[in-house]
Amino acid sequence: MIVTRNVEARYRGFLTSIMLEVSAGVYVAPNMTQGVRERTWAVMNDWWPALGNGSLTLIWRNPTAVGEFNIETLGEPPKEIVDADGILLVKRK
Repeated sequence: MIVTRNVEARYRGFLTSIMLEVSAGVYVAPNMTQGVRERTWAVMNDWWPALGNGSLTLIWRNPTAVGEFNIETLGEPPKEIVDADGILLVKRK
């Protein structure tokens, strides 16, 4: 899943070509492979220096991570999931 906020139309067009926009700025592809996810995020990173408006948040399932998912961000402070006595929290790095 990728969530966008106030990004350039180029991001939205690219994401719509490979993912389903289920709500404004929310893109999902439940069966996306790791390789496709990594290439997609690499494109976002490559475009960011020239188009760096708004923010992008990538979330994907990772059974070995706390909460069983990971987060990557552009345009927002980096975040990580932490377990505080069984309660999952988002911590800014």
